[in-house]
Amino acid sequence: MTKVVVCAGGPKEELCSFSPFKEQSDVLFIGADRGALYLIEQDITPHAIVGDFDSLSKEEYELVMAHTNDRQRFQEEKDETDTDLALLKALTYTPLEIVLTGVTGGRLDHYEAAVRSIYRLQKEYPHVVLKIINHANMLQFLMPGKHIIEADKQYRYLSFFAHEEPIKDVTLRQVKYETTNEEISLGTSRFTSNEIIGNSGSISFSQGICLMIRSID
Repeated sequence: MTKVVVCAGGPKEELCSFSPFKEQSDVLFIGADRGALYLIEQDITPHAIVGDFDSLSKEEYELVMAHTNDRQRFQEEKDETDTDLALLKALTYTPLEIVLTGVTGGRLDHYEAAVRSIYRLQKEYPHVVLKIINHANMLQFLMPGKHIIEADKQYRYLSFFAHEEPIKDVTLRQVKYETTNEEISLGTSRFTSNEIIGNSGSISFSQGICLMIRSID
């Protein structure tokens, strides 16, 4: 299985920990703009770097360019964000999972753009797991069907939200607050802060798009 970690250039303190990924032999790293520098500072050699690199000084840019042979520089005036370009690059490796970090905690427009990109790509590539992770949260979109959610001590709490339309026939099992064939309506906060009981829980639903967020206490 190939997993791609895309590091964008948001606030450094909001990045996820790279340690678990560095220990896996099948993980590739892509740096988007300043995210490439963040990877290098963590002793990670990016497999590829993309962006306009407008956030880097001349010295930082030269350092980044020297750390990989696969580099794509774009004009500042472009239709895609640097994060979008990095995600599209990640998809060229035909991964089963893409993890995006470095898009939270800074500019809200960049965060919103990243969430929308993950949502769009998840619909377009349903066989690929796409996640946004920072130091305390993990976000991903779930399509209709049944999803097994493995317990993770790092992410004790899990919450579910309707995205664009109500979620129908929601059944939650092996969690603190179970449901059977209920609805998650737009705007509700009722399905916030649940917890997995045991090694794994599950959610199933027949219609809608579910935004799942897992969080540290």
